[in-house]
Amino acid sequence: MKIELEKPARDALARALARYLKDECDVEIGGMDAMLLLDFISERLGPHYYNQALYDARAHLAARMEALGEAVYELEKPAKL
Repeated sequence: MKIELEKPARDALARALARYLKDECDVEIGGMDAMLLLDFISERLGPHYYNQALYDARAHLAARMEALGEAVYELEKPAKL
């Protein structure tokens, strides 16, 4: 699945990337080069961040489900036979 960004976000990210390269690496790139670099980063690095986010969300959800299970267990009433 390809990561698709809306045009305003994509443009802002490309500008931020170009600004970062200029400020931190003393490398100036044009708008088209920034877009191509952004595409490369999105295609190659994006899935790793996406997968990590899914892993983190899964772990968080599992912890919440465990807490919910414990809360339900606490609702049990003593039963007499």
